[in-house]
Amino acid sequence: MKDWILVRGGGDLATGTIYKLCKSGFPVLITEIAHPSAIRRYVAFSEAVYEKNATVEDMTCTLVEDWEQACSVMNEGRPAIMVDPNAEILKEHRPSVVVDAILAKKNLGTNRSMADCTIALGPGFCAGVDVDYVIETKRGHNLGRVISQGMAAANTGIPGVIGGYGKERVIHAPVAGELFHRTKISDFVQKDQVIAVIHSSGEWIEVRASISGILRGLIRDGYPVTKGFKIADIDPRESEKENCFTISDKARCIAGGVLEAILYHRIYK
Repeated sequence: MKDWILVRGGGDLATGTIYKLCKSGFPVLITEIAHPSAIRRYVAFSEAVYEKNATVEDMTCTLVEDWEQACSVMNEGRPAIMVDPNAEILKEHRPSVVVDAILAKKNLGTNRSMADCTIALGPGFCAGVDVDYVIETKRGHNLGRVISQGMAAANTGIPGVIGGYGKERVIHAPVAGELFHRTKISDFVQKDQVIAVIHSSGEWIEVRASISGILRGLIRDGYPVTKGFKIADIDPRESEKENCFTISDKARCIAGGVLEAILYHRIYK
């Protein structure tokens, strides 16, 4: 396998990058944790960890156990994913590019020695030090910009504004426990409607919609959550239901930045 790319993380924003790289002809292997916590599960290749396969738009990602299986999937022009939180695969196989798309807001071990070209999405990395390039992930004028020196904008903890709502769009677990659905992604929910319940210390705690709109994201049924954990995302625009099933504008913009960084590095470095 030549010229393959390792992407750390398979959440919805990472999936936008993975999709674009595969469509551009690059073989892609994704490494993930054993229990991914994507909210926008319908557009996250990380779901393959649970379901063996995950289809986003017209592309299917397949869970693999070893390098040979990964090569078989990548040779079909599809992304492969394996449970490998620390990217141990790099000890035996060297990619041409490593993309850190974990979006942990901090560096969980990615460094410039991992590949000829290293790229990270969002804050927590310094371009030219930790990695070769950082891609801006904050909504606004600089979204998707390639940074070759310095850092992306600091994390504010406040989601981007959609339909006049920012932090109100995102719902966090009020208690620790095991979460169970009462609604599904793409449902239209009313403000204060029960969208899920959490079984916590023998009690059932209701989770209610913060605003009315389309339930764009909801963590997996049965997922163990901690207090304050992000569990759901509501889009106030009722007309945007189909967005639940397609890669977002933000993810595609970031993906463009990643592809730009890869091509620039090959031509000029």
